[in-house]
Amino acid sequence: MAHIYTALADVSGGRTGHGRTDDGKLDVELSRPGTDGAGTNPEQLFAIGYGACFEGALATVARRKRIDLGTTSVSSAVSLHSDEDGTFHIEVALEVDIENADEELAVALVAEAHQVCPYSKAISGNVDVALSANGAWVAGPRG
Repeated sequence: MAHIYTALADVSGGRTGHGRTDDGKLDVELSRPGTDGAGTNPEQLFAIGYGACFEGALATVARRKRIDLGTTSVSSAVSLHSDEDGTFHIEVALEVDIENADEELAVALVAEAHQVCPYSKAISGNVDVALSANGAWVAGPRG
């Protein structure tokens, strides 16, 4: 295994605090979801990070297969839920659009990208992830 990159960040104040990467490229105020706070929240950051990572995994899969995807996009929804025992969990839905793929090819590529994506691997077995490709259901809970 070859090391590629390590992201470093510091956060203080939790959900109503401040976060900054060591290189200063990301410097954000944080606020709780659904409030009028001036900052973003961890679920929004995760949605952007996962969407970007997944689209990168999709590009890797396509490149290996020598497929020109054309324009692609990933819409991500990260939902925060409270559990009866006082704990919390998140669920994710990724809607992937691939310009140069019919439904069958899009579903196959997204399913394979889900196996390649580091975010997908990191949350496997812990977070429900619903996937769709060009409007077709791929995997995960429906609804």
